[in-house]
Amino acid sequence: MDLTAEIAKELVPSSELPSFKSGDTITVFYKIKEGDKERTQFFKGDVLQRKGNKSTETFTIRKISNGIAVERIFPVNSPIIEKIEINKMGKVRRARIFYLRELTGKKARIKELR
Repeated sequence: MDLTAEIAKELVPSSELPSFKSGDTITVFYKIKEGDKERTQFFKGDVLQRKGNKSTETFTIRKISNGIAVERIFPVNSPIIEKIEINKMGKVRRARIFYLRELTGKKARIKELR
């Protein structure tokens, strides 16, 4: 095994997250520190992509908030992520669904996998 891959495996804490892919609707609960207080906030949206591997993996979530599109990138191994809930499994034919950025309304819907 490659030495750098072995060291990266030891350094990165493995978190037990559910398996999800692009097109799924998920809710990410993450911790926010404000001064000396800490609270949990959630971000619910569609997964646009998963990128990277092992220790450098990230995923992008997109939601529409008051008519404004908001995208957020989370590292998979981030210590601020408390848990991830899968709300809906989507059926898409691409790994990166950036075409949703140009679509609005009913065209921007993702079919649900049954």
